[in-house]
Amino acid sequence: MTNSETRPLLQWSAAMAMSGTIGAVVLESGAAAPAVAFARCFVGGALLVLWCLSRGWLQAWRPSRRDLGLAVLGGLFLVGNWVLLFASYALSSISVSTVVYHTQPLILVGLAAAFLGEKVAKSHLARAAIAFGGVALISLSAHGEDGKPVQLAGIALALGAAVLYAGASFVAKQLKHIRPHLLAAVQTTVGALVLAPLLLVTPLPTTTSGLLWLVLLGTVHTALMYVLMYASIGKLPTTTVALLSYLYPVVAVLVDIAFYGHRPNWPEALGMLAVLAAALAPQRRRRAAAPEKPAGAAAEPAVRCRAGEQVS
Repeated sequence: MTNSETRPLLQWSAAMAMSGTIGAVVLESGAAAPAVAFARCFVGGALLVLWCLSRGWLQAWRPSRRDLGLAVLGGLFLVGNWVLLFASYALSSISVSTVVYHTQPLILVGLAAAFLGEKVAKSHLARAAIAFGGVALISLSAHGEDGKPVQLAGIALALGAAVLYAGASFVAKQLKHIRPHLLAAVQTTVGALVLAPLLLVTPLPTTTSGLLWLVLLGTVHTALMYVLMYASIGKLPTTTVALLSYLYPVVAVLVDIAFYGHRPNWPEALGMLAVLAAALAPQRRRRAAAPEKPAGAAAEPAVRCRAGEQVS
């Protein structure tokens, strides 16, 4: 493997591994979900704006009213998704919320069918049935840190986050002509403006450690992670992107087990495997018969992040 192939592989792998530790950062900050989402938007968005300015992308951008409206709408979906997902961690567990959240590729297929008239293959319907069957199994069998069943409200929030994430991805499909770094910068800026008033109700942490965790979330788990993803996504085959995307939920589960004492039982583990197999595998299988090409060539959000799609 040449250096030109190894570098994007390592970049994408690092970004997916970072994603898997987001739940731990959120919990360690001790802040309420809206405050965490605001910090992520404010710090990460500011750094992304500086990145775009340094490359002249922002100065040269002349958006139409439609593009600007869609970018704002996608930003609202994006930050709403973050608030629900972050809130779900405390009500279920990092691993349960993350795995349930990964139903979003299947929800995106449903949105494309409903609003764009795209056909839904029987295989997608079968995978959706398997995935949501897995969610039901998790709901009935999963236990939290105290050994008690996880709260269904946490699973419901994770599913709501998946719906909003799919909505953000659906909007991003209409904005494939916009540079993804720029779109992310605009949407996180929108998020910071929208969430700022909520700080009156859910303020930022008053401790230094809590604030540092939020700075870490904005710098490493947002700005750096976006840069790594967008630097590598167009240089890797779609199948490689799909396969390495499994790192996100796998790392989240391992973090939950190692640091928060979560112990999945067999029914819960089976439900998790069902969700991940059904939700993350379709894109890899769908293109397996076609010649390999860089994932960015399609520029379509599906597995985790195509050009113009957001990240958890």
